[in-house]
Amino acid sequence: MSTVSILKTSPETLVQDYQELMHMAQYNKTISHENETILKLNLSWTLFYPACSTPPWQLEGVLKTLKEDEFQNVTAVENQTVVTHPWKGAYLNKWLPLLEKYQTDFQPLTNVEWTVHHPKSEMMVMEEIFGEVLVPKMFYGNNIIHLPTMKTHGHTTTTGSMKNAFGGLIPKYRHHAHKKIHEVLVDLLAIQKEIHPGIFTVMDGCVCGNGAGPRTMDPFIGNVILASSDPVAIDALAAKIMGFDPLKIDYIKMAHDRGLGMGDVDQIEVVGMDKGELKDLNFGFHVNKSPVIKWDQRIRKKTMNIKWLHHLLFNSPIFKTFIFASEFYHDKLWYPRTGKKNIDEFKKTEWGHMFEKYEYGEFPKFTEVKEWDPY
Repeated sequence: MSTVSILKTSPETLVQDYQELMHMAQYNKTISHENETILKLNLSWTLFYPACSTPPWQLEGVLKTLKEDEFQNVTAVENQTVVTHPWKGAYLNKWLPLLEKYQTDFQPLTNVEWTVHHPKSEMMVMEEIFGEVLVPKMFYGNNIIHLPTMKTHGHTTTTGSMKNAFGGLIPKYRHHAHKKIHEVLVDLLAIQKEIHPGIFTVMDGCVCGNGAGPRTMDPFIGNVILASSDPVAIDALAAKIMGFDPLKIDYIKMAHDRGLGMGDVDQIEVVGMDKGELKDLNFGFHVNKSPVIKWDQRIRKKTMNIKWLHHLLFNSPIFKTFIFASEFYHDKLWYPRTGKKNIDEFKKTEWGHMFEKYEYGEFPKFTEVKEWDPY
């Protein structure tokens, strides 16, 4: 039976609660000392916005637990997208001083060797969309711990452990996956099970995101944290807590049906919270779509069967227009007008006060990735 641990938490007890959470989920039975452990961070926006990316307290809770349990070989990773920058995001989300404190390297996946992987599992769409499957060579034979946040997503309803692998197992051209995103997530989980000896997830729901995720959301104080060695189970329980029926979310249902994990919350062993309290835990979230996601879906769907036009729009320099539109809307319009107001309100909360206590550190020195082809 799949197990998910869940705890109510507060800024005063959070770091210790993360340790208890991971031990309740028996992470050390999944994550072996014999292998390197990769922390797959979540960077949904280069800029800081509540619930959008891995918060510093989540990173500290996991790093402190690993250090006290004598895990020596730990590396944190994140990839670059057409709208995010790993080094700038690591600075603005206050990861770098914590990584230095716990002697953990930060490795953008733009700077590692990728290799062709030949899946043993039957792929639903990966080969159809991308032609070949590429994975970071450093992932082979090593553990991975995902650090997602609890939030909604305009493409997938919710996002969590399974979606977090999206940034680690597709080097570029990820926007093409939006055509069949649910199937892609299921394929990625099957690939993870082939290359990682241990997969574990620690999800932060202290501050959640509701609405037009994964960026332009309404912050919601949830005060919960979750952990599990089953990516499907933790995503299913998180979806249930957010107010959705997990088995009506395609990527969870598909993964459940293919035996990749447990998507039926009635068959998940939940530890750390009694059944009555868990039953009453319903955040009542809803999903909105930002104009960027809405138009992305409309244009892709309408041009899907017109191959020359679809290729022209999404595989040529014309796509830069969409990138510019996304960055302009998110960074220049929404963030200064609406985002900053939400951040100001967030700073008045106990979690906002906690975020303020963490340091940015020095702005990192890095070499820009050349020839970053997004098409």
